Amino acid sequence: MKLASYNIQCGFGLDERYDLERIVANLAGADIIALQEVTRGFVRNGRTDMVAAIEVLLPDYYSIYGTGLDLLPPGAGPRDLRFQFGNMVLSRWPILATRTLLLPRSRMLSKLNLQRVAVEAVIDAPGGAVRVYSVHLDHVSPDERIRQIHYLKDRAINFVRDGGSLTGAVEIDFDDPPLPEDFILMGDFNMVPESPEYCALAGLKDAFYGRMPRFDVPTDTLDAVGALKPEAYSWMDPKDRNKRMHLDYCFISCGLSDRLRSAHVDIDAEGSDHFPVWVEIDG
Repeated sequence: MKLASYNIQCGFGLDERYDLERIVANLAGADIIALQEVTRGFVRNGRTDMVAAIEVLLPDYYSIYGTGLDLLPPGAGPRDLRFQFGNMVLSRWPILATRTLLLPRSRMLSKLNLQRVAVEAVIDAPGGAVRVYSVHLDHVSPDERIRQIHYLKDRAINFVRDGGSLTGAVEIDFDDPPLPEDFILMGDFNMVPESPEYCALAGLKDAFYGRMPRFDVPTDTLDAVGALKPEAYSWMDPKDRNKRMHLDYCFISCGLSDRLRSAHVDIDAEGSDHFPVWVEIDG
């Protein structure tokens, strides 16, 4: 099972050219894809419906889209596209149930602060149902990211207790969707390794044992395979390519740790200012 996460920067690459076909080519071979910064009705990319365009380019994938930001653009009519900014999950296998989780946020006065979301997908994978989250955290405040991480961890770890998006479906002549315990958190977390917010999600590293898989602490796949080195990066400033940071990750629940086979960042992709994170897990 090959998974890829990609912040696609509203379709603009390192050369600042809008090119969805290039982005989709960067994701060839993925079974499950998590995308961030997917827009509809955004003036900067010609008010394109990126969701519809991506679905056309990937017709064999099931897809879902979740947004926390939904605005009526200035001068828009009643049937014009609204401005939406959110995340997608695409899968070769059926997406049985989904929720859009609104992450905690606080009002800012001098810096853009969007409502961030994590889009949850219960996927009918060949090895059994699994949960995948496409995540995009706040880009300005570590305090905000920590609050978002605590909320996200609570939803992910207590999913079975909460019952996901639907239980008791017999009342409307449906079967209840599965409630898989294992989960995968993929996306742009806007945090650097070993920062306070990173440790809030991945746990503190013990001087002797490092980080051991625990039920309530997701595993950073890149760290687990030794790919999270000091020189590693997943974002580059298009105007100064010497400015680089590692901001994108894939975390897995402890039940998937022994099924992890590989993880890497594709730094050759130029479809965005971020780079895709790839992970392979036994299905």
